[in-house]
Amino acid sequence: MVEIKIDTEKCVGCGTCVDVCPVGVWELVNGKASPVNASECLACHACETQCPENAIEIIE
Repeated sequence: MVEIKIDTEKCVGCGTCVDVCPVGVWELVNGKASPVNASECLACHACETQCPENAIEIIE
């Protein structure tokens, strides 16, 4: 299973991860990114590479 790490100190709640995820892993919760459907993650790394704040890490 994929491990998803989010650095909430870096996350500014821009929603890029929500927009680029092909399977709907991400939602904004209280203004921060949250992997609410982490079990659906395909490990495509789209969220990780597109995050402007480098707040996301996908570990396979």
